[in-house]
Formats: sequence, C-alpha cells, structure tokens
Amino acid sequence: MRQGLQLRLSQHLALTPQLQQSIRLLQLSTLELNAEIDQALQENPLLERDEPGEPAFNPAADALATPQTISPTTDSDERQEPRGGDDEGWGMDFSGSHGQRDPNDDDLDSGESQSASISLREHLGAQVAMTPLPDRERALVGFLIEALDDDGYLTQPLDELIDLLVDSDDELREALLEELGIALRHLQNLDPPGIGARNAQECLSLQLKCLPDSVARTLALAIVGGHLEHLAAHDFARIKKSLACDDDQLRVAQTLIRSLNPRPGAQYAPIETRYVVPDVAVRKLHGQWVVSLNRDAMPRLRINRLYADILQRHRGGNGSSSGLASQLQEAKWLIKNVQQRFDTILRVSQAIVDRQRAFFDHGEVAMRPLTLREIAETVKLHESTISRVTTQKYLASPRGVYELKYFFGSHVATDTGGAASSTAIRALIKQLVGAEDGKKPLSDARLAEILGEQGIVVARRTVAKYRELLNIPPVTLRKVL
Repeated sequence: MRQGLQLRLSQHLALTPQLQQSIRLLQLSTLELNAEIDQALQENPLLERDEPGEPAFNPAADALATPQTISPTTDSDERQEPRGGDDEGWGMDFSGSHGQRDPNDDDLDSGESQSASISLREHLGAQVAMTPLPDRERALVGFLIEALDDDGYLTQPLDELIDLLVDSDDELREALLEELGIALRHLQNLDPPGIGARNAQECLSLQLKCLPDSVARTLALAIVGGHLEHLAAHDFARIKKSLACDDDQLRVAQTLIRSLNPRPGAQYAPIETRYVVPDVAVRKLHGQWVVSLNRDAMPRLRINRLYADILQRHRGGNGSSSGLASQLQEAKWLIKNVQQRFDTILRVSQAIVDRQRAFFDHGEVAMRPLTLREIAETVKLHESTISRVTTQKYLASPRGVYELKYFFGSHVATDTGGAASSTAIRALIKQLVGAEDGKKPLSDARLAEILGEQGIVVARRTVAKYRELLNIPPVTLRKVL
C-alpha cells in the first residue's frame, strides 16, 4: 500500500456570518424578529432604534423608516400615493389581527380576545361560600370542585377520589362514599347547569331538569337518556319508533337539546390569545392590486451617533475601539439584513398577488393553482427561500388577513385541459353544501357529479377528503327532519 499526495479542486458554498443571519431573519415571524432585535439592542451599544423626528446616522436605516411599495405597472403615475377618489382600497388596522378572518365577522374586528375574568373554581367557590352547609359538606364540595376538568366534568369515579382521602378502612370508605354522593348533588345544583356531570348524557340531563316542564322537555330527556347516540347519527326513524313521536315533536326536542351546552365549564377557561401582525397590505389602486409594507411591522434601526463618533476619533487605537468596530460591523449587518428581509417579503408578496388577482376580486372560488417554483422563477430566488418568506408572514387584504402560504395549493385537472385550485374546489363544495336541501343532502358522489358538470374532473374520494378538511359532516349526519 503506497502513500502519496494529490491535489483536488472543488467548489463549495461557505455561509458567512452575514449570510447566516440573513437566512435566519428571513424565516422569523414579525414577533420573533422583534424579539431578536430587542436582544441585539441590549447586547450592541452601536445599535439603537430610530425614533421619529430624530436624525439618523446611517442612510440604510432611514430606508427602513420609509414605506416601500412595488407597483405591478410601469407607469410613474401608478406608483404615486393615491389622491382622493383614486384609492379603491380599504382602511386597514394592523393592531393585532388574528390570522385569517371572515370579513363579515364583527367579533374579530377589535383584534382582541377577552379571557375569562374569573375561573371556574372561583365561580363555584363563591357560590359554595354563600350556601348554608355544614363545614364538612362544604369541604367535600370544595374537594370535588378541585377534581373538575376544564369543561366542568368530574372524570374520576367517586371511589377513586376516596383513595386520596382515606386508607383501606372499608367502613370509613363506605360512609365517605355516601357523603361524597351528597356533596356531588350539592355541586350539581350550582351554576352553570350541568356542572359536575360524569358524562355528556348526565350533563345534558342536568340542564334539561333545570328547564320548565313541557312536552318537548320530557321528550328531550327521553332522547338524552336512551337515544343520544341515535340522535348524533341522525337515526330519526329509530327514535320516532322507540318513543312514539312524530317529526314535529322530534324536531322541537332536537332543537331544545342543541340549545344546551355540553361543556359548561369551558366558558370560564382562560383563552390563549395569538396575535398576528401583517407584514404587508394589499389594496386596489387604479384597477391594480398593489402590495405595500406595513410600516408598523418594520423595526426602525440606526447606528448610535455617539459611539460611532468615538470610534471614528479613535480609529486604529486600543483594543476597546477594535471591539466597538466589530459591534459597528454587526449593527450594519443587522440593519442591512432587516431591510433585505422586508424587500424580499414585498417582492414575493407582489408576485403572489399578481397571480391571484382573481381571488382578491371574486374570492376563494377564483383561486388559481400556484407553486413555490412559479414564484421562485418570477423573483429569481430559490424555492427554499420562497418557503421561508411565506411561512408565518401575513398579508392584510379587504377579504381578511392570510398567511402567504395560503395562496399556494395543488391543482385538479379540468375537462378543457386546464387546472383548478384545490382551494377553489373546496370553496365550491362549501357553497354547494350550504345551498343543499337538508332533507336530501348531497352525497360525495353527487358533489363530484356536479363539479364534473362544471368542467372540474374530481373523484368521489377527493371530494370526501376536501369535505373533511372543511369540517363538513358526511351526508348521513347532515340530514335534517
């Protein structure tokens, strides 16, 4: 075996620290970017926020404070700010929108969700405190309250709960089991109705028993007591036969049961609010959909003038100035990479909007198929970069707030040789189901036939998959009396 030396030439890509930072910033959401910048501001004295009204040291930082717009046209007049009636867009509030939303849903307009001001245990404890009970019974009711889950159910059997209170003394366990049964009845008489139930059947029954006596209430109790599964399966024929009732009586009882709350404790559970800050906004100017950056989402950064002057006076001096020089370079990199991040988001967003104009004009039914490769070829970037840009980046529009990834989707062939977006097909299925006759709902096969009549070639199993994605029940569960 001989040893020798060989020379071999090869090329490889070395990721510089600046390039690594650029890639990392690109894949961060706006909230994550702000957290990253806050950390950089704490660690680097050469970096500071560019407050409005103050002169900036670095021109690159000034560019970040200026709203930027990419226009799909080349006419210089089209790129100017709208004047009066030229603006066909909508005013947009960026203060905490919650992802994709229905423009007709007024509850989301404020962009805030109110969590419960009082917990379920506090609500029940306050009632127990005002109930005239012996101290021992009050303590046992409080013990059961602590055992409730977030929906207000008592999921553990009483005999298992006893193990937490006593040892294996059979006589003591039997007496305590009876006391816990009494305490449970006290708990189930508290507000909200249905609290302390051990299953859905008991929860609904407790709520029905709180209602005034009526024929509908009696029938509803019978259905909940022995035919709840049949009702869930819409097996109306079996219920009518077993309970000797007609369609009208069953319909009224069903409406009464649907008015009940199967999760009585959920209204007191804390709500986790997820805030979304749109990175860009789209509006219609002179007949064109134009994307602009959301200035509220853009950090305004600049170089600290005081430290920069000190560094300039002591250039080539001691080691402390070399440390400042390194921090100055890092600050410049960050400012440049943040600007480049928003420039890339703007370019990609405009390319997406240009291809999905029909969606903004007509809604989901007009969504066209779109792939990452199409956008990558348009903006001259790699597909992996487009994937990073469109993840956790949001676009505000007159139709709502959407993640950029929402505008991409697979396609289904049409009989004319074209393609239809899966998003558009789902929208059509939703429309068809929403307009169907409840007594004769459309099966998946029939939905596929109707789509075929409109020129969209789609299999029954594909319709079933899209229907499930839309959380639409199967045909048997959509049938009404």
